[in-house]
Amino acid sequence: MLKTREDVRNVAIIAHVDHGKTTLVDELLKQSGVFRANQEVAERVMDSNDIEKERGITILSKNTAVTYKNTKINIIDTPGHADFGGEVERVLKMVNGVILVVDAFEGAMPQTKFVLKKALELRLPVIVCINKIDRPEARPAEVIDEILELFIDLEASEEQLDCPFVFASAKTGVASLDMDTPGTDMLPLFETILDYIPAPTGDEEAGTQVLISTIDYNEYVGRIGVGKVDNGTIRVNQEVVVVNHHDASVQRKVKVSKLYEFDGLNKVEVAEAGIGSIVAISGITDIHIGDTLCSPENPQPIPFQKISEPTIAMNFIVNDSPLAGQEGKYVTSRHLRDRLFRELNTDVSLRVEETDTTESFKVSGRGELHLSVLIENMRREGYEFAVSKAEVLYKTDERNHKLEPMELAYIDVPEEFAGSVIEKLSCRKGELQGMSTTSSGNTRLEFSIPSRGLIGYRGEFMTSTKGTGILNTIFDGYGPYKGDLQYRSQGSLIAFESGEAITYGLYNAQDRGTLFIGPGEKVYSGMVVGQTGKAEDIEINVCKKKQLTNTRSSSADEALRLSPPKILSLEQALEFIDTDELLEVTPKSLRIRKKILDPTLRKRSNIKKA
Repeated sequence: MLKTREDVRNVAIIAHVDHGKTTLVDELLKQSGVFRANQEVAERVMDSNDIEKERGITILSKNTAVTYKNTKINIIDTPGHADFGGEVERVLKMVNGVILVVDAFEGAMPQTKFVLKKALELRLPVIVCINKIDRPEARPAEVIDEILELFIDLEASEEQLDCPFVFASAKTGVASLDMDTPGTDMLPLFETILDYIPAPTGDEEAGTQVLISTIDYNEYVGRIGVGKVDNGTIRVNQEVVVVNHHDASVQRKVKVSKLYEFDGLNKVEVAEAGIGSIVAISGITDIHIGDTLCSPENPQPIPFQKISEPTIAMNFIVNDSPLAGQEGKYVTSRHLRDRLFRELNTDVSLRVEETDTTESFKVSGRGELHLSVLIENMRREGYEFAVSKAEVLYKTDERNHKLEPMELAYIDVPEEFAGSVIEKLSCRKGELQGMSTTSSGNTRLEFSIPSRGLIGYRGEFMTSTKGTGILNTIFDGYGPYKGDLQYRSQGSLIAFESGEAITYGLYNAQDRGTLFIGPGEKVYSGMVVGQTGKAEDIEINVCKKKQLTNTRSSSADEALRLSPPKILSLEQALEFIDTDELLEVTPKSLRIRKKILDPTLRKRSNIKKA
């Protein structure tokens, strides 16, 4: 018999990147009494990982819970970035409704459409929270119209269209049901959650059914499955059967060793949990997203949406440069292999494949950001390795035609830069689909472009729009191959010999292009030390010393003026490297190098290609 559990609400917070989801969760935690009155609380407390804090983005979905009017509200904070869309798709299976957060100035953005579409497909009720209502340029009335249009475009049902709107400023911790009346606290949002998000229902008398939607990982207890109890009750030491909707071969008996529920930012051990509870289960070694834990008497898997396939891949290779092993703690292929396969414990959108050599692993993900976050994490942990240029994953259709991943790119730029952006993207096989003027006077361009056309474009985009442009992309399925594409119009400055860069050598080299290194840095033959102004590569000797004679004194060097080198960040370096280059990544340095270090062998290889 179905029963509704009125003392629980399960809700996910979804939005475009940077619209204020995590800040909103902070306020809900603060105002529900999770923290003591005098407790010091960090900003964006849910973004626990270092990279999340630095970049101000959410990468992994997080669970928390607050209590309001004796009702436990389980809240899931989700990522807004397209590269982590796989996280959003899964966690929506755990909730009974969503809060869609929209910036009161930016309005509906590409990722808003993506996350809302996923929620509407699952027939989830939506509360629209128009955030940043205190921005001077806020335009809530127009944003309401944009959101309703988006609902209609996505074929929302009558009930979904009749959604409540809450007007909030997450930063100041206030919400109101009327856009003209400022609120005093978050209570209107709490009340709307209780009134509008349905309580979970399930059959208490039936056998246990828990669908695992997220995997957590802990060095001490191993894999932890997080999911919602759909039917029955789950208890500590209970024997359950693991089954999977997409894989009939999965069927094994396991025992639940520990059971946790969420309370604020903590996991609290419980002896049992009933329908509607979001629980974390440890003690099951080989548990995966999409598995259902059932009673042995009647093992019925819960249907689960397959995780989106990766679209981009790069090779992670053991570092074999002349400077290998000098800065990293973990440098062997065994270290690299163990670390990459360990990442699969928590990141389900990632694929790691062994190649025909033990020194190299093919790693596939959802986008450049997805893979660069993994590289940055490994670097901080003390790993040293090299990575190749990111390349897209192709498919073939039934007629054996080559297909490639396509993206929709939405670009907001001041009018004077629109022409330059259109020209650059057209060269990268982009097709302009629409052009309009936004309420702020900017030009909005809509492009359909192959994913490989966007590889290495973001840095160039920021330069050509003087940092004022906004570029958002969203995966748009596979389309016919658009033809060959040149990634880079400029060549590399390549070090001719190994040693230490000298001011005299660099001074002579800087006329040939932009340098990436300064004096005193270690270089080796085949290392890329700069970028030329022309299309071809140039070999230079940056270790060259001035020959001292009676007529040439060393003091004359004091007059040599060097331009400051261009120091590339990880993203810029990944964008810069070409298909015949590698990026050497160590905890202390990022060095770009040619795959073939020997200049003679490199020339031979280029002649063969030509």
